Amino acid sequence: MKEGIHPEWYPDAKVVVDGEVVATVGATQPEIRVEIWSGTHPFYTGTQRLLDTEGQVDRFMRRLQRREAYKAAQEAKEETSVATNISVEAMGLGTRVEKALIAAEATIAQDLIELLEKGDDALLAISGVGQKALIDIKRYLRANDMIE
Repeated sequence: MKEGIHPEWYPDAKVVVDGEVVATVGATQPEIRVEIWSGTHPFYTGTQRLLDTEGQVDRFMRRLQRREAYKAAQEAKEETSVATNISVEAMGLGTRVEKALIAAEATIAQDLIELLEKGDDALLAISGVGQKALIDIKRYLRANDMIE
């Protein structure tokens, strides 16, 4: 055997549970501290012991309430993130279409949604807005979950 590579062996190592020595065994540590051993484990003793010293139910309920509050905040954030007050210039439709929409007093996304609710012809009736612009507007509004 090589010298100096093996840990020191303690033939009479003490097993300690809750400050009480319950057994002596051979180990590489002089003292082993454990929380549960066969003398207290429900499997061996046949009894059930509740360890709710810190209020596990209360902690769980607090976590559950925090999670519900977080989910409610996320849902509120998602509802406000679908902003229909985005300007027409931010949609990147092209200057000719943007000028035509602004001239027709359709300056934000909500105005375009209201026109689309009347039908595609309401948007196509604006001079300077063609089929391609209509498709681009619908594509932008769908991509940002403003229409279905």
